[in-house]
Amino acid sequence: MLAFVDESGDTGRKLDHGSSPFFVVAIVTFEDNDEALACDKRIASLRSQLKLPENYEFHFAVNSKQTRKGFLEAVAPFPFFYHVFGLNKDPRKLYGPGFEFKDSLYKYAARLTFENAKPYLNNATVVMDRCGNRKFRNELAKYLRGRIQGDGGKQPIKKVKLQRSDGNNLLQLADYVACVATRVIHQTPDGLDLRRKYLATHEISFEVWPK
Repeated sequence: MLAFVDESGDTGRKLDHGSSPFFVVAIVTFEDNDEALACDKRIASLRSQLKLPENYEFHFAVNSKQTRKGFLEAVAPFPFFYHVFGLNKDPRKLYGPGFEFKDSLYKYAARLTFENAKPYLNNATVVMDRCGNRKFRNELAKYLRGRIQGDGGKQPIKKVKLQRSDGNNLLQLADYVACVATRVIHQTPDGLDLRRKYLATHEISFEVWPK
């Protein structure tokens, strides 16, 4: 099993100075490695179809509406599933000293996303984007391996790998899921439409906390 993790938004708490209202984590899973490879190849072929460079990175936030639609149409037939957790950073609802630290907030959101996904994970290789603070990413990988424990001898996570998203098509898929989820949380018409048309049948869990 393979799982790809990405996020949308930021971990800042200064909402009146540009920080995002929500921090969203998405986990995209493939039970079959061959299906993951087939989806990877389809994304690669999409670049040629859209006349994009071979090393082009699909990134929802900067892609055009046409590219977004083409990407989601390309991946929709493949049997992946996803879990989304959105942390509401409204200080009236989210409070406590731990949430004032960006690393702690990130770890908390990641842990709750993986707790929701845990019943569906089996010996998974988890792939995360290595961009950003490498020391923190390594600590987060260690944290997830230690905290996400299975029942009855089941091992949800086999290992955690850090890779660059610009070289991993399925991390780019996780980016798309996280960004569409953010728009769904904000109830934007385009986000709701993209979820309904292309992603709804792949969704296992979608939680926003605190309410």
